[in-house]
Amino acid sequence: MFSSIRGRAFSRRDVIGLMGVAAAGALASCGADPPGKSAANPARAEPSTGGSRRAAGPRPDADDAWRRLVAGNERFADGQATHPRQAAARRRSLVGQQRPIACVLGCVDSRVPPELVFDQGLGDLLIARTAGQVLDEAVIGSAEYGVAHLGVPLVVVLGHANCGAVTAAVEAVRGDVAAVVQAIEPAVRATRVDDDPKVYLAACVAEQARRVATGLVERSALISDAVEREQTTVVAAMYDLRSGRVRRLT
Repeated sequence: MFSSIRGRAFSRRDVIGLMGVAAAGALASCGADPPGKSAANPARAEPSTGGSRRAAGPRPDADDAWRRLVAGNERFADGQATHPRQAAARRRSLVGQQRPIACVLGCVDSRVPPELVFDQGLGDLLIARTAGQVLDEAVIGSAEYGVAHLGVPLVVVLGHANCGAVTAAVEAVRGDVAAVVQAIEPAVRATRVDDDPKVYLAACVAEQARRVATGLVERSALISDAVEREQTTVVAAMYDLRSGRVRRLT
């Protein structure tokens, strides 16, 4: 349980259902069709950053979505980000619907904003961020909402170099971040100790990202079922602060 209203406890399933009802209501009020339902009219054109319109084709599969993220990351890392799909027309087109191509579970670190790292625009990414990508009921529920109600084909667990939360776990720091440290500790203990602190920290960060990706599937029957049906793919990745590049781990 992670939410309550006037004393009533709500489960993750309850909250996901409420989110779906709210989304359906918003779509109905705008005359739009919910995700997964075919429209009676031809697909609406989707505006690009430059104001031109193009047909909103079928949603990409997991491989296509990953390639799109990689291409955006390369632009970002090379200092050639295009900041696509951020014009007023794009914003207006999303009032009644959204079709993100991926869900990104990232760290709260201010240096790793997924929309910028992957050079994506409005409506492209569904994002949840916690220190060290630690999973809790709200984060799992958010990912489930993306998979079940928005049909995202790809879930990315994005770790990053020099992660403070993982560093705290490595150093066994206690205090305000105790819960985060406790959640990351298994990844640290499972990582082979290296004499070079930087190499060891990087290995711990990678291990944490992989464990979160695995844990998300293990702790969510909904996401596990979607993976088995090949409706979505869950991957772990790591972002390098210096180069700006994302490397896939799984």
